[in-house]
Amino acid sequence: MVFPSGLYAQKDTLKETHIQSVALYKKSLKEILPAQTLSGEDLQRLNSHSVADALRYFSGVQIKDYGGIGGLKTINIRSMGSQHVGVFYDGIQLGNAQNGVVDLGKFSLDNMEEISLYNGQKSEIFQPAKDFGSSGSIYLQSKIPVFKGNRKTNLTLRTKNASIDLFNPSFRLEQKLSNNLSASVSSEFMQSDGIYKFRYTRRYPDGEIANDTIAKRMDSDIKAKRFEVGLYGNINNGSWNLRGYGYLSDRGIPAAIVNNRFGGRGQRLSDENFFVQGSFRKKIFPKLETQWKAKFAYDYTYFADTLSTETPYPVQNTYIQREAYVSSSNLYSITKNWDVSASVDFQYNQLDADLTNFSYPERYTSLVAFATTYQWQGLKFLGSVLGTFVHENVEKNTKSPDKNIWTPSAFVSYQLSDDFTLRAFYKKVFRMPTFNDLYYTSIGNTFLKPEFTQQYNLGLTYQKMLKSSVLKAFYAKVDGYFNKVEDKIIAAPNGSMFRWMMLNLGQVEILGADVNLQAELDLGSWKLKPLVSYTYQRARDFSDREETYYGDQIPYTPWHSGTFSLMSDYKTWSFNYSFVYVGERYDANQNNISYNYIQPWYTHDFSVQKKFYWKNHTFKASLEVNNLLNQYYDVVLNYPMPGRNFKLILSFNL
Repeated sequence: MVFPSGLYAQKDTLKETHIQSVALYKKSLKEILPAQTLSGEDLQRLNSHSVADALRYFSGVQIKDYGGIGGLKTINIRSMGSQHVGVFYDGIQLGNAQNGVVDLGKFSLDNMEEISLYNGQKSEIFQPAKDFGSSGSIYLQSKIPVFKGNRKTNLTLRTKNASIDLFNPSFRLEQKLSNNLSASVSSEFMQSDGIYKFRYTRRYPDGEIANDTIAKRMDSDIKAKRFEVGLYGNINNGSWNLRGYGYLSDRGIPAAIVNNRFGGRGQRLSDENFFVQGSFRKKIFPKLETQWKAKFAYDYTYFADTLSTETPYPVQNTYIQREAYVSSSNLYSITKNWDVSASVDFQYNQLDADLTNFSYPERYTSLVAFATTYQWQGLKFLGSVLGTFVHENVEKNTKSPDKNIWTPSAFVSYQLSDDFTLRAFYKKVFRMPTFNDLYYTSIGNTFLKPEFTQQYNLGLTYQKMLKSSVLKAFYAKVDGYFNKVEDKIIAAPNGSMFRWMMLNLGQVEILGADVNLQAELDLGSWKLKPLVSYTYQRARDFSDREETYYGDQIPYTPWHSGTFSLMSDYKTWSFNYSFVYVGERYDANQNNISYNYIQPWYTHDFSVQKKFYWKNHTFKASLEVNNLLNQYYDVVLNYPMPGRNFKLILSFNL
């Protein structure tokens, strides 16, 4: 159903690959690590509501979904934790200094052109310093206006309706203002009562069934509005863009289904998220290029737990985050095959909350990155070093000590032949504890140790372009990796999705492998694109030899997981099938015992799409069936997911 990686050209004579209807992937000649990518038409054909749903089809990731449309959705790459994943929107990182988690459910696919996932980091050195500071990165590229022929206006109208009482209309308007200036406006409204059936089964420690019933999820309703405005300009030897983003939502927070409590818990969450960001890029001299990026973000959150039984008084808290960010990056080409770069970033974060005895922290973060890349025949090398300097102020209580840390990374690839490329990388990453880790009233620890991760990766890429009448192309990517996390901090819900408790596992070692296989077949009128992805991970806790869980698999990490997808086209018809499998794992109680065991889950999804043409306009109608076999399952224990559900999508391009 999807094609998460482009078919990557390994010959330096090729600058891009475009095989029939495969999503176009622009390839840098100095690329070392290939990304997993979804783009263009393939991205729009997913049976997905949000970015988080689409990322399920990438290897090496674990998605945590706390149920329903309104539930929190986060990603974890190679078991190193959600806080080690950098999420970048149009090249600038989305931040959350409060808890370090980006809710990917807030980002719709309607305005997205491409989603890319990198292990380690991009194989580029002309980027902000923050891009060097994540163990894994997700890049969300919004649509950039493209006008065909003499057109000056593009308009897309879309509506989605689903069996979970979903009403989701959206529009996107693009206007060409001049030859060097264009603008876009997009907006979306989403409403759902979030009610769906689920199966609740619990067993005694000896395996006997204690409870088995069908109930309804009643606390996953949502009403949300998104709007975006963009300006895009070209200048001599450069370009610039400016974007404004707003997201407003009011939702019920799905509660854990425990002790036969199936109704709503009275937990509500209201969000107001705004940011304005811009970038400027220009080649100053033939060998020198510079770029500037800046952002200001304001996030307001109101949380209410009016039916809480854990406290004598209703809980109602307000949180306000402010972030300011500026970056300067400079690239100098010493020779045709040797580049160097220097990047300097500054970021300011501040958090207000109406908690008793709150610290009101401010964080000043400076980052400096130096990098170089060199190419000699079939050998490509990238090396970088990142300096992170953190200073904090608080109005009350004790502040966290200053941090001054340097972390290196090295990437190398060697083209063994026209079809085979061998690659490897090493990277060390430093992550500051979040404001919640350090300053949350009665929970935070200002002397909490930061996390350090070390990543080792060895991989092989094979691509073959074929001239046979049936098989047109084949692509395979295999990676083996070892990650070591010291003083690992685990954030887990404590009674609700918004209140967290901190666990420090000390040391975790992750041994894993990712496999991606894909092909393109031509059967005359039928075009087929199959994809197989598989992940093996052994992520073990080696914190304390005296603990009973020493050497056990860390919570919610399956040993085996994978997907199979098939996208097929026949004239103006499109058919998509996907199978997602997540193997056995254990819950957050840490001990790998039968009582904490979570069974594997899998889903089958199917969709059919028909295109209609009228003059120069295109009309699309899609029918999707998600969880075709109506399997009842939990991604996170006690947060049941929807069973079989249907979605109808109508889209019209003017």
